[in-house]
Amino acid sequence: MPDLMGTWVKAPILKEQTIVIASRCLKWVNPRIYKDLSEKGVILEHCPEQEGQVVYGKIASIIRSSNPKKLIIATIDGSPHCFTLQAAVNEAAYILGEKVEREHYVVLDGKKLIKISPEVIRVARYLSHVEKLLSKNKWILKELKQYSKEYTKAIEISDAELK
Repeated sequence: MPDLMGTWVKAPILKEQTIVIASRCLKWVNPRIYKDLSEKGVILEHCPEQEGQVVYGKIASIIRSSNPKKLIIATIDGSPHCFTLQAAVNEAAYILGEKVEREHYVVLDGKKLIKISPEVIRVARYLSHVEKLLSKNKWILKELKQYSKEYTKAIEISDAELK
């Protein structure tokens, strides 16, 4: 599949098409979801961990040069690297100052595709606001234990320090 950073921003396959920007690992994490997404448009893969995280300029150039109908972004939920790809699409739209039709998705636990709003990504960038939300919704931490090995380990370490 074409790679986001290695694809010319004016490539004919992108012109006025739906472009799906997906985490490179998604095809291994859940081949069915990857296939379903690839049927929605031209798929471009990207891995911020391997290729660097400053990708918003490339995405902005594709938007300006190829005028896509829509962008669909699909990443792995909980990956700090994948989060930057979600944020980069919002940043590209901001830089251009244009309305860009887009759909954001995350794959939860490698199994379920969940639609998220651009607002969720914006809030996630502001940790002080996330802190406010979390302080009023502590129950979400119980749910987080199901998905986050990092969080589970942090609890183990914290509990061990208390003994």
